[in-house]
Amino acid sequence: MIYFILHIYIIMEKALFGAGCFWGVEETFCKTPGVINTLVGYSGGDTINPSYESVCQGNTNHTEVVLVEFDNSKISYEDLLMVFWKCHDPTTLNRQGPDIGTQYRSEIFYSNDGQKKIAEEVLYKYNKKYNGKIVTKISKIKNYCKAEEYHQKYLEK
Repeated sequence: MIYFILHIYIIMEKALFGAGCFWGVEETFCKTPGVINTLVGYSGGDTINPSYESVCQGNTNHTEVVLVEFDNSKISYEDLLMVFWKCHDPTTLNRQGPDIGTQYRSEIFYSNDGQKKIAEEVLYKYNKKYNGKIVTKISKIKNYCKAEEYHQKYLEK
């Protein structure tokens, strides 16, 4: 008897987005085909491992983010950026709906030059569509940390 072992390789990549309160943004990405996993957290600030309370007080300069792990054979980074643009209002500075504060800013965090280039190209395209009103920042990942466990998959719970 001959057995064949089939190896399936998933080329998993990660993307990091800040688009307001991370609960709703996480839910949106969880429902996106090709997304393997999500984690909510904080990034962009000056503190290592901040707490939710300190981020909300505005003392750390972190924003609430969603780390998106995705299979790039099923969804591209550019396609994830399209989800990002549709799940929030990129024209409001430090605000999404009733949530106000720097932790709710619109920001794309990149981990490599390829992500940075794609993010800049897509931002340029969308900014024309929004008549130059987009306030979304594009930044290198800085001091990312996972949020407290009770925030993970919060709306699902």
